[in-house]
Amino acid sequence: MSDNTTTLHRKIVNAEELKSVVHTMKIIASSNIGQYRKSVEALADYYRTVELALSLCLRESGQLPFSEEEKNQSSKRIISAVVFGSDQGLVSQFNDVIADYAIKTLTNLEGKPQVWAVGERVYILLKEAGIPMRGLFPVSNSIKGITPLVWQLLVESETQINQGKVNELHLFYNQTSSAVGYAPVSQRLLPLDKNWSRKITDLPWPGKNLPQIIGNGDTNIRALIREYLFVSLFRACAESLASENASRLAAMQRADKNIDELLMDFNNLFHRLRQSSIDEELFDVIAGFETLNAHKR
Repeated sequence: MSDNTTTLHRKIVNAEELKSVVHTMKIIASSNIGQYRKSVEALADYYRTVELALSLCLRESGQLPFSEEEKNQSSKRIISAVVFGSDQGLVSQFNDVIADYAIKTLTNLEGKPQVWAVGERVYILLKEAGIPMRGLFPVSNSIKGITPLVWQLLVESETQINQGKVNELHLFYNQTSSAVGYAPVSQRLLPLDKNWSRKITDLPWPGKNLPQIIGNGDTNIRALIREYLFVSLFRACAESLASENASRLAAMQRADKNIDELLMDFNNLFHRLRQSSIDEELFDVIAGFETLNAHKR
């Protein structure tokens, strides 16, 4: 076998090994997407319980913390945001998409924004765009890692709110989409407006008798609002991680297709070179045979 066919055979083996790695990464990405989506679905029941509890407390007290009224009492509008990115590779334009969306949205808001970034790569993109950065948090690499991250974000934001340093809070993250894999979305968590309060208050109670509320009404509402914020942050983080894996899965599918096309070209070229080598050997044998016959004659 010639040097060309030997080199080509080595390339085919390497491509097949790479295809095996890509296949494994596709399986891992698909599995992760399913886990993160299930975690978001599991939050729905808990979120419904928080909504019903808030509905009862608001009917009784009518006082809503972190509301539009509280925001309007502030002479200076202070906007904070949490932007979820990725620190993993093979995610294409994942960080650029959410960073560009957050920059465009925050620039159009009245007031100077300050941002917490989840992920060093999106942190760098936002900072280079001139967005004032409040802090950096590492990206969670598993479902178990989401809760500690969310509690850190919640504690940090509540501290700033209680100190009067924040009266508006936004979330920016990529959300899975069947059409394009993922798309950037935003959510304003605070302040809580009248429409949100009315929607919560009007929720029908599933049973015939309303439960009795124990404890201070304002304390209960603030505790439930904290749970509402926790669920919203958790959902945003899980959606971002699911989108990250959807982006990686799409990249691996493209890579798999490219490797298949490359392998087809390599194999076709290998067979042509091998057949050419065999033909040359046959021609040499025939030529030698004819030469021997000519000497005999």
